[in-house]
Amino acid sequence: MARIKKRRSQKSGLPPGTLVHIGEVKTPSTTMVLTCFGPDGLIERELTGSADLDTIDESYPVRWLNIYGVHDSELMAAVGRRFGLHPLVLEDILNTDQRPKVDAYDDYLFIVGQIYDVARQRDDLATDQISLIVGNGFVLTFQERRSGTFEPVRQRLRAEKSPLRRLGADYLAYALLDTIVDAYFSIIERLGDKCEALEEEILGKPKRDALQKAHQLKRELSLLRRTLWPMREVIGSLQRSQSQFFRDETRLYLRDIYDHTVHLLEQLEDLRDLLTGLLDIYLNSVSNRVNLEVRTLTLLTTVFMPAALVAGIFGMNFRSMPWLESPDGFWSALALMGSVAVALFAIFWSRRLFR
Repeated sequence: MARIKKRRSQKSGLPPGTLVHIGEVKTPSTTMVLTCFGPDGLIERELTGSADLDTIDESYPVRWLNIYGVHDSELMAAVGRRFGLHPLVLEDILNTDQRPKVDAYDDYLFIVGQIYDVARQRDDLATDQISLIVGNGFVLTFQERRSGTFEPVRQRLRAEKSPLRRLGADYLAYALLDTIVDAYFSIIERLGDKCEALEEEILGKPKRDALQKAHQLKRELSLLRRTLWPMREVIGSLQRSQSQFFRDETRLYLRDIYDHTVHLLEQLEDLRDLLTGLLDIYLNSVSNRVNLEVRTLTLLTTVFMPAALVAGIFGMNFRSMPWLESPDGFWSALALMGSVAVALFAIFWSRRLFR
């Protein structure tokens, strides 16, 4: 399917809260998966349309609605009416180039995050936006496509004795955020492997595309850094100032996520320093190699310069010149040229200028 990307300029002049999708359409149709659970049971089913939103069973302590594909404005509006979402929240969900952030409303908490796709074989980082809404007894998640990011959480919920079933919506939100942050470790490991491979290449015999690879890695690290820093702020804000949405026991787990983000940023800074050092090494090695080549050419020119001088002297049109009438004059001139060249070469070689 050819991807269609809508730009922010298409929304110019429209009033705030207008539901216009901005970004790529990454799935052909929007699907909704409802998971209701509690200590006594679990149900999972797929909702086929906006009419099914009214059939959500409110008897379960926690309802989790996960939506794949956010380009359907009418369906997003129906979800907003069903759960009482502010139009600005829906506008941010449809705008898929948001910076990670957290907004608190009276009855719910709105969180925006970014995930990176490690499954698709791409040279660059492919990003997807994930929006979470945490309310009283419900959690809404909006994804641009099916990525399998939350599949570990689903597997834990399907276990009969899982702690997730006994705890509330705030703990489910923690588990989802923890899955998002843990996915960054895979990205860091992937970029670390690329940096190690590039380091071996640069310290050995770098290819012509080594500089291009280094700049590509630098762009990826910068992109990841622009996501991780605000993500750390989001987790810190949830831990410090959103106590009305997270219980004290859940906020302890949020502290663990915050520590993970700090660890990720430290690893990221180490990779950035390593890449900066590799770029310096590569540029210095290229400059050194050019200097060696220029020095070799200069030495060769110096070695054969006396020969050119002798040839120029004997090429002058004078009637009387040494060796001009001698039958061995040609060979004598060649011997003189060769002797000077060999002498200069020996001098340069003894000084290790050719090595």
